[in-house]
Amino acid sequence: MFGIPTRGLIVIGVLGAAGVMWVTNGGKPMGSEKAAAECRVAVTADILNVRTGPADTQPIVSTMQRDSVVKAERRVENGFRLLADGRWVNNDFVAPTSDSDCG
Repeated sequence: MFGIPTRGLIVIGVLGAAGVMWVTNGGKPMGSEKAAAECRVAVTADILNVRTGPADTQPIVSTMQRDSVVKAERRVENGFRLLADGRWVNNDFVAPTSDSDCG
């Protein structure tokens, strides 16, 4: 067909489709917005207590060091942020990472 081998047409078609997808997604790899939508926080205190519930009266189950990064939920209750593993930290001593969305 038009003197171009079938294999060449397939390669051109696949590259063209990939280019259209790249441009449509604003020049970012497909699926990259999923990672950015995740909430991750970094510890800003020297040592941060991790608790079983959203209050200072709840038992401390572990601690985290400054600059530790952990997955978190968007939920903040009574000044405490829920971590992805179901534990809680004081929201005053964590900050969302620049590449996350903690709403």
